[in-house]
Amino acid sequence: MKRIIIAICLAAAGSAFADDITIESTPFVSTRTRAEVVAEMQQARHEGMNPWADTYDQLQAFRSTLTRDEVIAEFLLSRDESQAFNGEDSGSSYLMAARNRGVAAPVLASLPVDRQ
Repeated sequence: MKRIIIAICLAAAGSAFADDITIESTPFVSTRTRAEVVAEMQQARHEGMNPWADTYDQLQAFRSTLTRDEVIAEFLLSRDESQAFNGEDSGSSYLMAARNRGVAAPVLASLPVDRQ
């Protein structure tokens, strides 16, 4: 019995090969010169930006148009829908339940109902 298990394991391990490398035949053509890229990087360093730093904040200049209470209210309204679409069935049961309740649920990847 042990020999059969070992043989199966060896056969499974022996057939697991990585795929061949893919060689891109289309050469890369840059839209900017090396000098432009270096100048942009030097300007960013001069301004104190380091995108690889732990303290780099991409949203530093972002300003919301909503208040905190408005964001919380919007979240609470869409919480059940968000949870359903991120669930195990990707929202299938939520869409079916919405259709049965007569609620206009989004229908994806289909033809319009009133198509001529």
